[in-house]
Amino acid sequence: MDKNKLWQETLIELKNHLSTSNIGVFFRGVFIAQTKNQDGKTIITISAPNAFSKKTIEQKHQEVLTTIFQKILKTPCDLRVNIQTPKEADPNTPSLFSPETTNLVANQAQKNLFKEAVAKTKLKPDYTFQNFAVSPTNEVAYAGATAVAKNPGKAYNPLFLYGDVGVGKTHLMQAVGIRILEKNPNYKLLYCAGEQFTNEIIEAIRLKKTIDFRSRYSKAKLLMIDDIQFIAGKNTVQEEFFHTFNAIQGAGGQVILTSDRPPHEIKLLEDRLRSRFEEGLTIDIQAPNFELRTAILLIKAKQMKQDLPMDVAQTIASHITSTRKLQGFLIKLFAIADLKNQETSSELALQLLQKQDEYGHEPTIQNHANPKEIVEAVSKHFNIPLTTLFGPKRARPIVVPRQYAMYLLKTDLNIPLMEIGRMFGGRDHTTVMHAVEKISKEVSQSEEMQLEFSTIRKQIYG
Repeated sequence: MDKNKLWQETLIELKNHLSTSNIGVFFRGVFIAQTKNQDGKTIITISAPNAFSKKTIEQKHQEVLTTIFQKILKTPCDLRVNIQTPKEADPNTPSLFSPETTNLVANQAQKNLFKEAVAKTKLKPDYTFQNFAVSPTNEVAYAGATAVAKNPGKAYNPLFLYGDVGVGKTHLMQAVGIRILEKNPNYKLLYCAGEQFTNEIIEAIRLKKTIDFRSRYSKAKLLMIDDIQFIAGKNTVQEEFFHTFNAIQGAGGQVILTSDRPPHEIKLLEDRLRSRFEEGLTIDIQAPNFELRTAILLIKAKQMKQDLPMDVAQTIASHITSTRKLQGFLIKLFAIADLKNQETSSELALQLLQKQDEYGHEPTIQNHANPKEIVEAVSKHFNIPLTTLFGPKRARPIVVPRQYAMYLLKTDLNIPLMEIGRMFGGRDHTTVMHAVEKISKEVSQSEEMQLEFSTIRKQIYG
């Protein structure tokens, strides 16, 4: 690496260890005089402008500088310090205060702030517009989302995206947030699911902190809520959301919502909320076609830093229609190819596809089970009595197996959501829908869960 570029990167890294004022005092006029390889190490000689600076670096900063050099060069380094006056120095050597270095430091600081903001708001860093595959099934939604990201609060407010599980609603919504945070990491942004919003309200009421809750949400300049249909039928929650919505919109803020259905089909939703949802831009995102599924596979493979030939992507896309299950299958394909030390080929993909359908089991097994057998298998697997599984308790050790059972009843037997809800003590269909979506998302990303479902299904189907 060029020594000037190496010193620029070193100065940027130093910002993580020392204050700007200390760097200005101890590293003004310091530069890399020479780098050379010797006995498997990189010998780096840096020049200080005077004896005081040289002594300070050797006694206080030599270790951190050596660590930074080794991190950048990825090789063992030895650091040596000498004294060289500015007149002797190369005039092209960058200093701490050169415009080029200052810009690099500023850019790196901006990137760090952006990463911190994304983590704080719990957005997924890879849910960007660049990673979103566009096709005729979602191009209107993409255009609407990019318009909102460019001009939040003024383009389309609210932006309401709806469609089935796995069509990209959450991805697009979070992409808006990420694009805005790229420009301004301090932007007041809140993202949560409808269930989380509900739980926070309940907790605020219990702790008598509703004022704090309202203050936190109403001050957001961008509010994004996933699965807003979850608040339907919950009067207190709808009341709070109505006031929150008005406060944000009244202050010029932006609201983005996602749902599995359009506002007019959300039962038990208050008319005043339905009216608010429909006053902006409402967009239906259709299920991905073959071309889009292929593109999604190629993008996911690139994110995983894996090579996926076009013919393999097309083979998978022709057999699996759910975008969430595409990623789960891709993870398994790469893992098996690695274990068997084979290339990722269409033949290997077909072998896996022939062994399982989109839910990880034999395509014909739906014809060989009934609801009772499925629930009993889950009960036995988790060692939970059927009465407890069907009962009202909501402790996590019971809720998760209950969600597993709901997921299997829906995916394997395609039992209507309302009927599944009645089986489990008269629960609302939105509760069942949330369980199915939650497990669908998690199982597509977890090899451990895929194996667990395989074990349960073996109990059911033999």
